[in-house]
Amino acid sequence: SENFVIVGGGIAGVTCVEQLSSQIPSSEVALITAGPHIKAVTNYKQVSRTLEEFDVEEKPSSVLEEKYPNLTFIQSGVKALNTQSHFVETTDGRVFGYEKLCICSGGRPKLLTQDNPYVLGIRDTDSAQEFQKRLCKAKRIVVVGNGGIALELVYEVEGCEVIWAVKDKAIGNTFFDAGAAQFLIPSLEADKPEKTAPCKRPRYTTEEPAPGASQTFTAEPGSALGPDWHEGIVLRGAEQVRQCVHLLTYAPCTLHFCSGNISPLFQNDICVNEIVGSFEGSWPVYVQLTNGKTFGCDFVVSATGVVPNTEPFLHGNNFALADDGGLQVNDQMMTSVPDVYAAGDVCTACWDHSPLWQQMRLWTQARQMGWYAGRCMAAHVLSEQIELDFCFELFSHITRFFNYKVVLLGKFNGQGLGPDHELLVRCTKGQEYVKVVLSDGRMVGAVLIGETDLEETFENLILNRMDLTPYGEDLLNPDIDIEDYFD
Repeated sequence: SENFVIVGGGIAGVTCVEQLSSQIPSSEVALITAGPHIKAVTNYKQVSRTLEEFDVEEKPSSVLEEKYPNLTFIQSGVKALNTQSHFVETTDGRVFGYEKLCICSGGRPKLLTQDNPYVLGIRDTDSAQEFQKRLCKAKRIVVVGNGGIALELVYEVEGCEVIWAVKDKAIGNTFFDAGAAQFLIPSLEADKPEKTAPCKRPRYTTEEPAPGASQTFTAEPGSALGPDWHEGIVLRGAEQVRQCVHLLTYAPCTLHFCSGNISPLFQNDICVNEIVGSFEGSWPVYVQLTNGKTFGCDFVVSATGVVPNTEPFLHGNNFALADDGGLQVNDQMMTSVPDVYAAGDVCTACWDHSPLWQQMRLWTQARQMGWYAGRCMAAHVLSEQIELDFCFELFSHITRFFNYKVVLLGKFNGQGLGPDHELLVRCTKGQEYVKVVLSDGRMVGAVLIGETDLEETFENLILNRMDLTPYGEDLLNPDIDIEDYFD
């Protein structure tokens, strides 16, 4: 019988294990993961040809072991990988040989600075709980970053002043353009549903652009949080005050930290010690943004995305890496090293992509890649041919922001299209935002915020490459039921 080893108990690894175990029930599968829990996909719904919705739950590893008798669960970190001799060594000194290996070790947060007690990266459930603990004593925090976690965090935190520093011109640039951001910003001011909190009026101040600078990274354990990470966590600060968000767009990239005891914690020429003196140390830490503004705060949240977690696999092995540091994989999820596959945040898709797909390090893609990697590993062992899965034909993602349903399709931000594409936008304040990206008269992307019910229609229009020039602006005319056109 074959033996497969999977490293990582996040969505990609667990999905890969499930695929392999069901494809080749006689095989031996080992899952190596550092913690006692795994991330399981629950309530999976196929919404349309490419769109899927699911929840992610942390479960004890025994759940998987009971389901798959062929599975061995190894709770340990990985110390080394020897691809020549085909074995993995765990941190507790055990050695596991493999015939096929799949690395699903995920990503780790890009932290603004290493080992600083005042800088907190939010990536996994442990760090979210640590954040909650620190927040209940805080009067003011600085949030740096512009991805999904920063967006949610700023929306959910109450009773604490938030300075939100964003290096781009608009919020949520990973997911949205400025128009969608403008649609969502009033949600920061509005009362939240089902929460009785008096008078929330964020104030916004905008800043001039500033040139960016470098960042350093540190390794963190744990699996990624998903869009509902703040459910069941009370994110309330120390002050019984209205929430106050200062949005500083296009502000920092580098933060210079000076803590109250005047020793610069951030090793950087531009860290000015005088900052501390002038404030008489009334805050534990001061942050100087690249625009020259300085703020005191209780702590800094670094929500600046992830880097592929390729340690400790590289040492002594000859993996080809992509520019973003991910393990290069081909259209069969194979790395450049024989018998080693990778899936999820740790890898970078280096095949010729469909013109409507791009890799984004999201849970939907971790699940798709893990599933497909499992299929490929099984097919290769059984000497079967396998085609690139249809899910890589069109980028699609469903999530929620600020309590709105958000659907992203294709080149939803005009990624890589150059200047010759056009946008159609329909916006009903507080209700929905619909944006369509057209190139040569064909729909190549869309952003749908709110309950628009347009996702299937738009998905079909994108996949069918239909020429929409005859419809012009009517495509988004609210008085015309677009589905009637294209059934």
